[in-house]
Amino acid sequence: MADDRPIFVAGAGSWGTALAVLIANQGYRTILWGRREEHARALNEERENRRYLPGVDLPPPLEATTDLSRVSSAQAVVFVVPAQHSRGVLIELRNAADRAPMPVVLCSKGLERGTLAPMHHVLEEAWPEAEPAVLSGPSFAADVARGLPTAVTLAASSPEAQQFWLERLATSSFRPYASDDLMGAELGGAVKNVLAIACGIAVGKGFGESAKAALIARGFSEFQRFGRVMGARHETMGGLSGLGDLVLTANSK
Repeated sequence: MADDRPIFVAGAGSWGTALAVLIANQGYRTILWGRREEHARALNEERENRRYLPGVDLPPPLEATTDLSRVSSAQAVVFVVPAQHSRGVLIELRNAADRAPMPVVLCSKGLERGTLAPMHHVLEEAWPEAEPAVLSGPSFAADVARGLPTAVTLAASSPEAQQFWLERLATSSFRPYASDDLMGAELGGAVKNVLAIACGIAVGKGFGESAKAALIARGFSEFQRFGRVMGARHETMGGLSGLGDLVLTANSK
């Protein structure tokens, strides 16, 4: 029997809204959670996230809320809260879910300041009963929400967890490639931002395309060395969530 419980998407910015649209378009009841009451009300009334994702219709199975306790009725959580706010929200979600062993796919990119922990380590500490997965790769929210072809890495520790999320996220235009390298998938999404900022500085200084290409290539080499020390696999760093995400972000205006 199919699980008809909703999927809870935590984070109502552009990426959270895009993933909620992706899931709801497949017929899953989807709860999109955000902090601000006026934002949730506008999403429900206008059926559009005009601030973060204008021009994209919100499908009928999608409902916005500020009520965190509704996670208790969900089958799984798509977590899209910014990295530096993740620990606190995960603790709140755990308490609201009564410490249930729930699948959680982490879609936030970054390392926690102070601890330098990747998000799946933060999840292990904040909600140890959760079943972790990571979604990362070269993906702009507007492209995904509009059904443009996109491929990403979906990392989970077990084939069952991989299959669970593939069934709920994969479409004809959104292709997750399964992996069990959570560290590699997370590091790519964090480090590429540092390198992309360097590329932006080079562009702003008028250094030209050659300098930008050198920054991407040498920065990627440094990322590979860093990743190996952290336990990431070579093929993950050279794949969608590493090199792919770096190419997209470093070359996009």
